[in-house]
Amino acid sequence: MAGHGAEEHPHGADRLCEAGDRVYSRAVRRGRVARRDAEQVPCLLELALLHPDPDDMDFLVPTAPQEVMTRLLRGMYDEVSESHRRVGSVVAAFERYAGLPLPRVQPASAAVEGTAIRVLDGLSRIQAAMDEATEACTTEVLTVQPGGIRREHELTEGLHRALALRGRGVRMRDLYTHVARHGQGLLTYLELMGDAVEARTLDEVIDRLILFDRTVAFIPANADRTMALELRHPALVEYLVTVFERLWRLAIPLTAPLPDTGIEGISHREQSIAALLAEGHQDAVIAERLGISVRTCRAHIARLSETLGAASRAQLGVRIAQAGLDGPPRTSAVGSLALPGQDSTPVR
Repeated sequence: MAGHGAEEHPHGADRLCEAGDRVYSRAVRRGRVARRDAEQVPCLLELALLHPDPDDMDFLVPTAPQEVMTRLLRGMYDEVSESHRRVGSVVAAFERYAGLPLPRVQPASAAVEGTAIRVLDGLSRIQAAMDEATEACTTEVLTVQPGGIRREHELTEGLHRALALRGRGVRMRDLYTHVARHGQGLLTYLELMGDAVEARTLDEVIDRLILFDRTVAFIPANADRTMALELRHPALVEYLVTVFERLWRLAIPLTAPLPDTGIEGISHREQSIAALLAEGHQDAVIAERLGISVRTCRAHIARLSETLGAASRAQLGVRIAQAGLDGPPRTSAVGSLALPGQDSTPVR
């Protein structure tokens, strides 16, 4: 998107094209515009003049003109030789927008955009926000990394941030699924980071979560993780910290072995699969929750059937209950996860 917009809209926020001027003016007057109405002006998203509406992703809300003007003026002071030439054009461009009548009832998302909740649309904006949070972090980073074995590119993607944090004495705690224990890339990463990082694993974890200094959190905003939410509302951040801490207490240190199931021929992973089968989940759901492939999941189910002497899927369910495998795997951790309004089942 960035390249497309740069070719067709070669301008800055202080000199919008005619189409951009029209759409942004409408957004300021009405409080938001439909996403389809802004398709021909990608410059407004690239210049952060419009943001996805957290309450309805089919709409975009405008950044307040005063905020835009402040941001631009701050950049100009960093470029003294250019500031005198551009200040006049910036003020002229946004004084008119600031004078436009506001809607009688502003969307709730407009009040929180840029403060408590910020929608980051696109990998480049997510990366920039993560880098900014990394630079500001001074004490602690908490992360939840779902999925299975960590791919090499996923680990190297954030390595520069991790090394910068380690250099400043920041402590890091990471939660992974048990499957991640089998990835050499993760072991190499942890060896490189030394005692700056502590890692633990669980059968399954929530979706990706990154917390900096317990003041800002990042979570995915769509399935393919091309959008993210930056959360700074104290109550939301504190809630996510509580979720992390309770999962952490249940997790097993990466340096410790997984507990034995106490049932000959049944591994810890197969016990986890058995518990999810007992809950009625399909193979694909079980595989996703445990961070393994569907093929691997079905191979474990076949071994479970053979070990328990089950000739059918229905019979396997009965044998799982008879063997006491229909509950969560035993761990050495104490305590339980009890989130408000939820059971003990556990969020780019």
